[in-house]
This record gives sequence, C-alpha cells and structure tokens, in this order.
Amino acid sequence: MLKVVFDTNVYISAFLTKKGRAEEAFHVAARGEVDLYSSVPIITEMAGKLTGKFSWDDVTVKRAVKFVASVANIVKPEGRIDLLGDDPDNRILECARHAGADIIVTGDKHLLALKEFEGIRIVTIREFLGLIAP
Repeated sequence: MLKVVFDTNVYISAFLTKKGRAEEAFHVAARGEVDLYSSVPIITEMAGKLTGKFSWDDVTVKRAVKFVASVANIVKPEGRIDLLGDDPDNRILECARHAGADIIVTGDKHLLALKEFEGIRIVTIREFLGLIAP
C-alpha cells in the first residue's frame, strides 16, 4: 500500500475547505486506501495554525488533532534534516524518511520545488488524487 505524508497545509485545507481536494485526500486516507503517516511536530504545527491563524477554540483543535491521530500512523523520526530554510518543512521530510514514505503531499512551493527527496516523490494534492484514482 502507498505510504503517504501530508504536509500541515493539506490538513488545514481539509478542515477549512469543505468538499475541496484536501478534504478528499484526507478521506482517501481515512478510508484506508493509503497508509498515512504523521509526527508530533506536524500535528503540533497544525494545531498551532488552527488556533493562531484561524482562531479555532481549544476544544475544536483537540478534536481535529484526535481525528488526524486516529487516521495517521504517528512516527517519531530520529535524526534531524536541515535542508530547507523553513524549519517545519524539514519536519515533513524527517517524517517521510522515517516512515519510508512513497509520497509527500503538499502545497508548499519550497517542498514542491524539490520534486523528490531520497526517492520520495513530492506532489500537489491534485497530483496525489490523480495517482490514486482508479
């Protein structure tokens, strides 16, 4: 089964844009069509953005965190990566490396510019949905 890591922006878009591509991608993972992996730093960043940038209350953020944790395999990456200037992007790469992921799904231009990392493809949500379409 395809091993996938979603960037924080995918989770946030899934929660904020109903019936959008990100929500569809998350539902693909929730249905077990792919193996989704995440890490505490990714989920922590997601929670921080939902609280700070989008003014979600603590109860709603905790529900979102629990939902992601119930769908994703949570890993604890060992070893730091310092490849990109935006440190949270490095946490995505660490998670993907540790999980042995096949794909990173993101909307982040810095990650997308890499195209791949250690054999892990880096794709947009649209590309991801195209890859898994029957």
